[in-house]
Amino acid sequence: MSFDIDVTRQHGKRRIALYHRTQARIVALIGPSGAGKTSILSMVAGLLRPDHGHVSVAGETLFDSDRRFALPPARRRLGYVFQDRRLFPHMRVRNNLLYGYTPSSPHSLDDLAGFLGIGHLLDRWPGTLSGGEAQRVAIGRALMSDPRALLMDEPLSSVDPRRKAEILDMIRHIPDISQVPILYVTHDLGEAHRLGAEIVMMT
Repeated sequence: MSFDIDVTRQHGKRRIALYHRTQARIVALIGPSGAGKTSILSMVAGLLRPDHGHVSVAGETLFDSDRRFALPPARRRLGYVFQDRRLFPHMRVRNNLLYGYTPSSPHSLDDLAGFLGIGHLLDRWPGTLSGGEAQRVAIGRALMSDPRALLMDEPLSSVDPRRKAEILDMIRHIPDISQVPILYVTHDLGEAHRLGAEIVMMT
């Protein structure tokens, strides 16, 4: 498990930059709105191109400006969990989970649903789920794609505090069951501590 991120990008009058190399299982980018946290995630995912630098995840180079190399987003094998979940409303939970499934995935649907606590939701429609339930499904869909890492952008900002604590404890154990490191964006230091994350402050 590793992240090696050294990127800079000029965004209007603001320069967004991060240099961080780590073997940590979970890394939390913390800072106020406008600090560039989501932009860093987008650069790692390939949705935003850095002006300069490099990105390597789990030993695989995804971007290197010196080599003029940029792996397309679809080939980066990164699971992205958004704040607004983005489940397919016309698919039941089961099919949402299976949408990104690849044969190389180490997880079966039943085992992963059990770990996430959503086995009883498989035949439900996304519109009938609570915020916490829907986010568990979004996390499961990302894991079913056999990602080399998870990128999580304030995934629990709309979840009630009691459910948030439960889901944070579940996220903390994802690297144990998947050997997948997590890059987690939040403005809440308490979330990062609950995850046992390595903390990177952005201002």
